[in-house]
Amino acid sequence: MIDHVDDLRSVREATERLLAAAAKLDNGALAEESHLPGWTRGHVLAHLARNADALVEVFEGRPMYESATSRESDIERDAGRPLLEQLEDVRNSGDRWQAVAERPQDWTRTVELRNGVTDTAARVPFRRLIEVELHHVDLNIGYELSDLSDDFSEREISFLAARWSGRPEVPPVTLRRSATDREWHTGGTEGTPVVLEGPADELLGWLAGRGLQGAHLAVLAGDGLPGLPPL
Repeated sequence: MIDHVDDLRSVREATERLLAAAAKLDNGALAEESHLPGWTRGHVLAHLARNADALVEVFEGRPMYESATSRESDIERDAGRPLLEQLEDVRNSGDRWQAVAERPQDWTRTVELRNGVTDTAARVPFRRLIEVELHHVDLNIGYELSDLSDDFSEREISFLAARWSGRPEVPPVTLRRSATDREWHTGGTEGTPVVLEGPADELLGWLAGRGLQGAHLAVLAGDGLPGLPPL
């Protein structure tokens, strides 16, 4: 069950963890590569700040971004800033979004995100939590998928499994978390069914295109580890 109040609290805590970790960097380290191809750590922080501002737009009933081009150009514009400026922007933009999200409002209403994607307002705080937690991993500063909480990892696996569900380019896949009875299903209906088993971080890595992207998952049935479209 979605609990937007708890998710908002989790976003604040995750943001503080990220800021405390990033504060140990220096300007030179900020210009180094992140785990995301083509992006420095500065790009990741700039994206986090602009995403918070974009979610303000969503909650105010306006388009999330002016355009795909402006989204990318804003990140490029902000990626090379000094560390202190980056950290201040991530904190302030996050505070602006939290202030809007914590107002009394209709949490059952439908809001529009990027590329025509819609969702209920109550699910948006978890979407922001995903941005903060996964991009903390992407910063390449020692925070790994295995450091994510069990609750977050299983919720994100469920979220991404639903995202890839029904996709014809993905075969039917059953995901099993090792040493537990947790199981998820994703993919379409065509092709040879695949069964994958492994720890939560490996399942999440495959679904999100992070880490080793499921390289250590056990393939219990099917033709090997399927490829996924980009997020």
